Amino acid sequence: MGSILYITLGCAKNEVDTDRMRSLLTAAGYDEAASVEECDAVIINTCSFLASATSESIECTLELADEVQAGVRQAPIVMCGCVPSRYGDDLPSELPEVARFVRTDEEDGIVAVIDGLLGIERHVPAHVPHVMRTVESAVAYLKISDGCDRFCSFCAIPYIRGRYHSRSAERIIAEARELVAGGVRELVLIGQDTGVWGCDFDESADGPRNLAGLLVALAEALRPEHVWIRVLYLQPEGMTDELVAAIRDTPEVLPYIDIPVQHCDARVLKAMNRSGSEQELDELFARLRTEIPGMILRTTYLVGFPGETEDEHERMMAFLDRNGFDYTSVFSYSREDGTRAARMSEQIDEDVKLERTQSAMDLAESLGFAATAQHVGTTAEVIVDGIEETDDGPELIGHAWFQAPDCDGAVHLDATEASVGDIVQVEFTDSFCYELVGHVIDCEEK
Repeated sequence: MGSILYITLGCAKNEVDTDRMRSLLTAAGYDEAASVEECDAVIINTCSFLASATSESIECTLELADEVQAGVRQAPIVMCGCVPSRYGDDLPSELPEVARFVRTDEEDGIVAVIDGLLGIERHVPAHVPHVMRTVESAVAYLKISDGCDRFCSFCAIPYIRGRYHSRSAERIIAEARELVAGGVRELVLIGQDTGVWGCDFDESADGPRNLAGLLVALAEALRPEHVWIRVLYLQPEGMTDELVAAIRDTPEVLPYIDIPVQHCDARVLKAMNRSGSEQELDELFARLRTEIPGMILRTTYLVGFPGETEDEHERMMAFLDRNGFDYTSVFSYSREDGTRAARMSEQIDEDVKLERTQSAMDLAESLGFAATAQHVGTTAEVIVDGIEETDDGPELIGHAWFQAPDCDGAVHLDATEASVGDIVQVEFTDSFCYELVGHVIDCEEK
């Protein structure tokens, strides 16, 4: 039928959406191309979470257009994802280089879009409801929801992705089974707000009704396979007693909790249209550490929100230091069109934001490097992710249960016999920054 080049920008949720489109097109007879020179069409899945991400998406698209124009084959460009969802009405006149724009809620009709562009005539349903994914590594992201109802004043996601909607447990579990059957050893559950999964279900709905129930049902459905289940993007309000118990008492669910607090000051949180206070957050993390011994904590600090004072910044720094987070993502506030925060007075000077961001990153690294070093001398399971070429020859790279894929560092292994996808028992012998060096003690083959 032809070959498609896939380019994905942005977060893991976009990776899942691209994989879904790839699966649909593969089932429809299309091959995957490795370059512009080889393809018959290009799909670029864009991000528009921040102004910088939107700019990157447009720049990448224009670069692709230049490559296509310079090549010997004509390859129409299809822009998918967040940029069309956010700016769809204005894009055709602004980007004539793009053949079609596909919003996030239109992506299941991608086969018909590509068929139309390439002049292929056949009956294709606009929506393919059954699960289809491809397996490219030992780790797979599994989207359990989309959209968001929080309307944080700094965030454009509800305007891009729409209101919150949970995927059914039946579809999630079916997709998980398919991924595991294909060789996946870790499932990373994602969504804009995973902790409130199921809140939009009808009272008569069968099966699990909240995230705690979903985690337990998912673990039971995958047994006896040896699979890790990790959950990202939880919010403080979602950490119910039932969810804490599910994470603590379900062996397959990793005791790794990612809660992006954004700030600890009650005034700043209220201006962000978020709830909570410094005391409430301190109590939450103290409770989690007590109830889930040995757990790993990740959080996020949004630096330089409009009106943030120097005292409030220092209070947030003290909060991070006091709670000793294993990993902290630090982002400088971005003034996003269409958000309430963009219209607020007291926008922080860019130089001040840069200075505060750097100080927060320095603290985050100090805490994170120390937390990583504490694993030296201990043992844990590691999933082998790939092989990296070094000056000393090929080296196996993996990640431990306490490292979220793609963001928390890696483990450099001394083994040569293990394969990608194997789960190995490792003794950690050294650390540098967020990285660990490990000696393989035992190997469980994929």
